[in-house]
Amino acid sequence: MIRSGRPLLRHLVAWAALLPMVATVLWVYVGSVLWSMRISVSSSRTLPISDFVGLRQYARLFDSERWVLSLQNMALFGALFILGCLVIGFLLAVFIDQRVRAEGVLRTIFLYPYAMSFVATGLVWQWMLNPELGLQATVRGWGFPDFTFDWIVRQDAVMLAIVVAAVWQASGLVMALMLAGLRGIDESLWMAARIEGIPKWRVYLSIVLPMLGPSIGTAFVLLSVSVVKVFDVVVAMTQGGPGLASEVPAKFIIDNLLVRANIGLASAASTVLLLTVLALLAPWFHARAHASRRAERVARALRASAQGASA
Repeated sequence: MIRSGRPLLRHLVAWAALLPMVATVLWVYVGSVLWSMRISVSSSRTLPISDFVGLRQYARLFDSERWVLSLQNMALFGALFILGCLVIGFLLAVFIDQRVRAEGVLRTIFLYPYAMSFVATGLVWQWMLNPELGLQATVRGWGFPDFTFDWIVRQDAVMLAIVVAAVWQASGLVMALMLAGLRGIDESLWMAARIEGIPKWRVYLSIVLPMLGPSIGTAFVLLSVSVVKVFDVVVAMTQGGPGLASEVPAKFIIDNLLVRANIGLASAASTVLLLTVLALLAPWFHARAHASRRAERVARALRASAQGASA
């Protein structure tokens, strides 16, 4: 009886140890999300109010030109950022997969920017792209007075400047994910391709890329979430300017919450972003669950086949 009671006691102790974290998650995270959603359907401004006005805050939100512009900027940033990271990350992974010398050093160099904060990245690129201090001034000092690289102060190009900084930081993460997928490909595939005389680019395009589907999917989800919550690099580089040319939803929320003291509108915008993140994560979770169920079915079939053969 004593022995049988010990596993139960260990389980109880383990659950007791987890209770503070569970309570924190439920109270701080889930509770704050539910509170924000409740405030978003009230008429709250400077202080929270417990009345109910339906979707009035959401109507005001999408009537705001600033909010619509921030969504357009986020869409442009997201398309260029995700595409740039996937392409550059894949090319870096292919380069390192050739068993180059100093592979460990190169992996560290390419992955190092991801260890930096977006604030530090934004400040570095702000200095580099500043027309009076950065690349433009340097090249003109070399004797090319007509050279122009002023994206960061142009309303039609400022988002491209932010994309360059963000891609520089996040491409290393994609490289690491892609490299792990490449190292998982059987060497016999490359031998068969060489015997058949298939060009390398054709192997990568028709065989390797489809096999990297899980790695690409994971990278896409991580990058998409980064797009939705992009804030630090924009504030560090442009403060949303020039004008509102680089305004993004996260900055719109912070401004309305802390500067304009409009917590109702900020909560409505936060809820919209939350629903966007859930919409991005739902297909990924579904695909992961489907893959797990399929792997479990295959494992059961293999076990049944092994039991039949042994019988």
